[in-house]
Amino acid sequence: MIGNITPHLPEKLVAYLRPGAPGLLLTSGADGYATSAYTWIIALDGQRARFAVDEGGSTMANLERGGQASLQVIGQGDISFIVKGRARRLKPKLDAAAPYVIQLWEMDVIGAKDQSWPGVATSALTYEWPAEQREAMLAMEHNVYTEMKNA
Repeated sequence: MIGNITPHLPEKLVAYLRPGAPGLLLTSGADGYATSAYTWIIALDGQRARFAVDEGGSTMANLERGGQASLQVIGQGDISFIVKGRARRLKPKLDAAAPYVIQLWEMDVIGAKDQSWPGVATSALTYEWPAEQREAMLAMEHNVYTEMKNA
């Protein structure tokens, strides 16, 4: 460990991401500007994380061009990390996300930076589905995490 950077996902981050959690996927555009996109993330172990990418967007184009990505993970308490690595497409379409076309990508972790501050608690990155879609979307999200783990 160099300061607050490790060459792998720390165990508390793996434990947080193992069941699946929302996060931000960060990539670099062709113009050099950073882009961010909401994503679903799971950790398989300390060396590999999987995430979802909408087909056809600038984030997908950025990944296809360079394969470099970062994942911003913010969870309840002291979970605040940025993870970087090399990514590759594993599956062109997550069946559980239908009718949406969402790809599955896997990152080989190069480093994880703990961005927490002593004595400061964070709130988890969350989103709320519209009431009329809530149950269906939560079920889809659960099924997507399961498919991501088993792919």
